[in-house]
Amino acid sequence: MATYTIRSLGGFGSASGVYPLDLSGLRAFVVEDEALVLLTLEDMLADLGCEVVVSAQHVDEALRLAPDAAVDVALLDVNVGGTRIDPVAQVLAARGIPIVFVTGYEAPSLPYGLAGTARVAKPFQLGELAAGLRHAVGQGRGKR
Repeated sequence: MATYTIRSLGGFGSASGVYPLDLSGLRAFVVEDEALVLLTLEDMLADLGCEVVVSAQHVDEALRLAPDAAVDVALLDVNVGGTRIDPVAQVLAARGIPIVFVTGYEAPSLPYGLAGTARVAKPFQLGELAAGLRHAVGQGRGKR
């Protein structure tokens, strides 16, 4: 089992503290080209009570699925098999689907217009993934 490094995303909070956003039942769209990372994400999401309802390992496949995917959140790698995820991210963002970028890239490398989107840096742990999801879902409230 790999060891992951925790990097804080900062809390999603209010004047009264951190919102206890329940992640149970969230339907996720995951795009990741590395099979081991994809399996790890699927396992971690299940541990958080989320369900992966759509997954893809190629941008063209993800782009075909993105317009109609019945999901609550998307977890996207930025570089998928040497192809940037930008067109998929744009489709999902236009639909109001909250996005978490799960990537080794820094914020300036995120797709245009989405630099402020939640980002979980690889390598990651369960707590960091949960924080990224809570941030994305919390920011996405009221958009759909």
